[in-house]
Amino acid sequence: MDGRWIRSMRGEKSPVDPYLPYGWFNEQEPGLSGELNEVSAILLTNRECPYACLMCDLWKHTTSETVPAGAIPAQISYALERLSPASFLKLFNSGSFFDPRAIPVEEHARIAALASDFDSLLVESRTAFVGELCLDFNRMLSAQLQVAIGLETVHPELLPRLNKGMSLDDFRKSVDFLKENGISTRAFILLRPPFLSEEEGVEWACRSIDYAFACGVDVCSVIPVRSGNGALDHLETEGYFRQPSIPSLEQVLEYGIGLNKGLVFADLWDLERFSTCGNCKMSRQDRLQKMNLRQEILPRINCACSA
Repeated sequence: MDGRWIRSMRGEKSPVDPYLPYGWFNEQEPGLSGELNEVSAILLTNRECPYACLMCDLWKHTTSETVPAGAIPAQISYALERLSPASFLKLFNSGSFFDPRAIPVEEHARIAALASDFDSLLVESRTAFVGELCLDFNRMLSAQLQVAIGLETVHPELLPRLNKGMSLDDFRKSVDFLKENGISTRAFILLRPPFLSEEEGVEWACRSIDYAFACGVDVCSVIPVRSGNGALDHLETEGYFRQPSIPSLEQVLEYGIGLNKGLVFADLWDLERFSTCGNCKMSRQDRLQKMNLRQEILPRINCACSA
């Protein structure tokens, strides 16, 4: 799957304002030392990622050009004024924080100042942008920096088909670079990307967690793949993709937490779309949320459905 075909499957973007984030919310998340952190998360509006990954739907809330000077700090300030106090700040920008066309380098100092009241700051980046800019930005911070990288899958045939433009060696080298410079890392891992059965999806998500921790990441976040970006909808009609079930997400989270090698979270965004059972859906979601927060395996939900 190449970028031209993937882009041709897309619909229209949502209208966005370059001076406003397209989302913000508070949540809780355990820290690396076991403490429970209050988190402020901001979904920044910025230029579309130059890569077109097969499973990505983040392009929907992006601009076609680099945002104007001062726009990113203005977005962060706007959201922080509306969010509850927190110790952990997450900045998601639908691509790579260290891509100068997405987040202008000239804005880094102002962003660091806005993060000065936080103990930790998470940003996301592709391996292609992990380098000296990370270190320069880290030196501006009083907060502990964590960089999230999309590992996605260690399946040797599937990873290239996702159009990531990244190898497993690229991922390992980026984690090594960040670790050597005192920067924490988080891996995004996909549950059931296209071309895998439900059982294979679980197996390769677990293998990907193994690889991420072997590379030295501190946190793994498991993301169930959802349709809605055009390309996946087409593959779904052709029989090459199906959304995973909640029990599969439960199984992978249990596996990751059971390793006791680092923090493992299940991404609960839009979780209701992965279950059709009205009897157990909310109970399963509550269980996953508690497992995320406690980092312990809780008793399974008993239900006659297949979820």
